[in-house]
Amino acid sequence: MHIRSQFYEDYTLGDTRETLGRTITETDFVLHAGQTGDFFPHHMDAEWCKTQPFKERIAHGTLIFSVAIGQTASEINPEAFSKGYDRLRFIKPVHIGDTIHTKVTISEKEEDKKPQYGKVVEHVEVFNQRGEIVMVADHILLAKRKEVTA
Repeated sequence: MHIRSQFYEDYTLGDTRETLGRTITETDFVLHAGQTGDFFPHHMDAEWCKTQPFKERIAHGTLIFSVAIGQTASEINPEAFSKGYDRLRFIKPVHIGDTIHTKVTISEKEEDKKPQYGKVVEHVEVFNQRGEIVMVADHILLAKRKEVTA
């Protein structure tokens, strides 16, 4: 990780960045279940899952969200902070052994109520090893302005 100052004016619509991949393991499933208390059979019971449409265990959506957002956290920007995520959707299931990577695109920029900030939206797309989108979300940032407008 490194520090890189990026002000509101420095963000450009359409700019993208992509992460390297990370393979989701059974250990990920077990640790996430323990941290969250979500031991639903969809995630933990391999035999029961064989009787279900997906035929194998499905990763917790919150696990995939956490890993994907963690993949994007390669820089510290002291000029911006996260306000949260909107429109989070789990599109396709992720299974043990799938490898995911994340693509972030600057999709919106707009004024904020506070004149010293601007709102930046990063559209987050998570892909599996087959290039299929498995998750999407919009990350909302407030970024300091270089110059405050009236």
